[in-house]
Amino acid sequence: MSAVSDRLPVFPWDKLEPYKKTAAAHPDGIVDLSVGTPVDPVPELIQKALIAAADSPGYPTVWGTPELRDALTGWLERRLGARGVTHRHVLPIVGSKELVAWLPTQLGLGPGDRVAYPRLAYPTYEVGARLARAEHEVYDDPTDLDPAGLKLLWLNSPSNPTGRVLDKAELTRIVAWAREHGVLVFSDECYIELGWEAEPVSVLHPDVNGGSYEGIVSVHSLSKRSNLAGYRAAFLAGDPAVLGPLLEIRKHGGMMTSAPTQAAVVAALGDDVHVREQRERYASRRTLLRDALLGNGFRIEHSEASLYLWATRDESCWTTVSRLADLGILVAPGDFYGTAGEKFVRVALTATDERVRAAAQRLAR
Repeated sequence: MSAVSDRLPVFPWDKLEPYKKTAAAHPDGIVDLSVGTPVDPVPELIQKALIAAADSPGYPTVWGTPELRDALTGWLERRLGARGVTHRHVLPIVGSKELVAWLPTQLGLGPGDRVAYPRLAYPTYEVGARLARAEHEVYDDPTDLDPAGLKLLWLNSPSNPTGRVLDKAELTRIVAWAREHGVLVFSDECYIELGWEAEPVSVLHPDVNGGSYEGIVSVHSLSKRSNLAGYRAAFLAGDPAVLGPLLEIRKHGGMMTSAPTQAAVVAALGDDVHVREQRERYASRRTLLRDALLGNGFRIEHSEASLYLWATRDESCWTTVSRLADLGILVAPGDFYGTAGEKFVRVALTATDERVRAAAQRLAR
């Protein structure tokens, strides 16, 4: 029974529990800036769409309703500049994490196949490779990788945890290299609408892919831009030759987004106002936390996009985590995202305005 779990590393967040208890003991309560879970209300128009679809006694389809696919293709063209996107170019998924974790398995990868991802990265990229028994490796520049046996290349822009953005020239160069060597590219773009000091670009943009979606797929989530982490709402977009087989596998596996959630996604992607309002909230919190961290002796690297500040005091990340926990502030240690992060912490912007102000005040003392 433990054969699968034995392939996996220790769940990283369990290591943070003692520090969470310390932070929670602060007289003014904990300020949790660790996981990055949304705290603001789900926009009313999305809630109404969910409620209106609540009477859904039948099974939903894995591919989603035609209305959902219209919403996905429309958003891709309107917001990302994609061109010629049809229903065959999109696929709803049950939140992006399940896709990341099970993609190598669904692609049929196994021993001898290689999966690559950034040196500092979301831990589930590695988990996905381990679940499939595939080999995994990290990179600084993916074009330096040996393409032999490299079956899946993960990009992540804006990056979690660093907030780094790959510009159009970098993406174009990487896509061209991957196509030359027959390497499948999956680009995790879940934070693409949260650029602050840089404007993120999708691999779906024709300036990057030359007007072809061959060999590229992008991953998108509504968790952060629409506060829908609890809905498990995400989708893929890109090469139909990749998405078609994934659709068939997911039909057999029962990986279907609930009908009310599908209706909520249609409403969410059809409205840009709530996204701008949420961006403004995060921008305000980002400014307050950034200034407070810099004033407390931190250095911040990258962080030009996404929902995090990648900060360091040039000491062990666990020393920083402990020191901040004593102030009642919980952050994520950088080594959760790779050994290159061992002197950094990831500070999330996902706390209420009141809690962010509390953190800034404690850092200023």
